[in-house]
Amino acid sequence: MNMQRAVPNVAVAGAGYWGVNHVRNYSQMGVLRAVCDTDALCLDRIAKLYPKLRIETNFNDLIHDPDIDAIVIATPAETHYRLARQALDAGKDVLVEKPLTLDVADGERLVELAARRHAILMVGHLLEYHPAVLRLRELISSGALGDLRYIYSTRLNLGKVRREENILWSFAPHDIAIILRLIGQEPVTVSATGGAYLQAQIADVTLTHLEFRSGVRAHIFVSWLHPYKE
Repeated sequence: MNMQRAVPNVAVAGAGYWGVNHVRNYSQMGVLRAVCDTDALCLDRIAKLYPKLRIETNFNDLIHDPDIDAIVIATPAETHYRLARQALDAGKDVLVEKPLTLDVADGERLVELAARRHAILMVGHLLEYHPAVLRLRELISSGALGDLRYIYSTRLNLGKVRREENILWSFAPHDIAIILRLIGQEPVTVSATGGAYLQAQIADVTLTHLEFRSGVRAHIFVSWLHPYKE
């Protein structure tokens, strides 16, 4: 980040379903300088909402702009690794929407690259900072809830069906992040089962079990084939 500026200049790559939320929030904060997307309809919508905002279709124009300090990547999951790597190589701080990558080794490579570049690399686990989750952490830490024994989480909906990542990679990262934050430990065993009904090799429903050394157990049920949202 350019240390001459009190606050960073931010650009958002991906202005679709979730990226538009980043555009709105960073615009309200007064730090948004540019938006990049390859979808003309998305860019047209953003241009109408924010007529003074710089619009780009070429990601390279953002990462090589010295006036841009940080990049938010809210593109399809299969592009996360490539775009985040390019942004880090260009010396930018990076926030990547979850999942960080679709391959553990690629995620580790990004972490190592950020460390070498002395850059910030964050994942968009916004629920970790939700007031309700922060309050839960306080209650657990203070002992107000007694001994923690079991946590369960459900995230169910009818759609949005992804074609790149399965339901576990798409829906469950928030729940996993919250559970790890509340317990303060890494699990010692993890098992996940699921079924692929709409597309071969892409699970639509999964049930994940986690066990921790402290004896706490957790399960996560996620589905985008559920008849109602929960």
